[in-house]
Amino acid sequence: MFGDILRKTRLVAGLSQEDMAEKTNLSRSTVSRLENDKMEIKAVDLINWFQATQAPEIAAAILCGVDVAVVTQLLSTLVGGFINLFGGWL
Repeated sequence: MFGDILRKTRLVAGLSQEDMAEKTNLSRSTVSRLENDKMEIKAVDLINWFQATQAPEIAAAILCGVDVAVVTQLLSTLVGGFINLFGGWL
């Protein structure tokens, strides 16, 4: 359910799955399962994720019940702009 949001915030932060695993004290396989909606994220891991990606406003939006589709669309716009800005560097 939140996998797409997790992946996009990680990408915007410029973190690999390995980087994210290290910053959140999760395994890389757990990061992958969370991003692919194969596993539900615990509240503490959600908070750690958004602290690691410096995107606490996304966590606040989710916790406050903002529509996940709206958050995903906003992140898609950010990721698209980030990719366009840096071109083939990613």
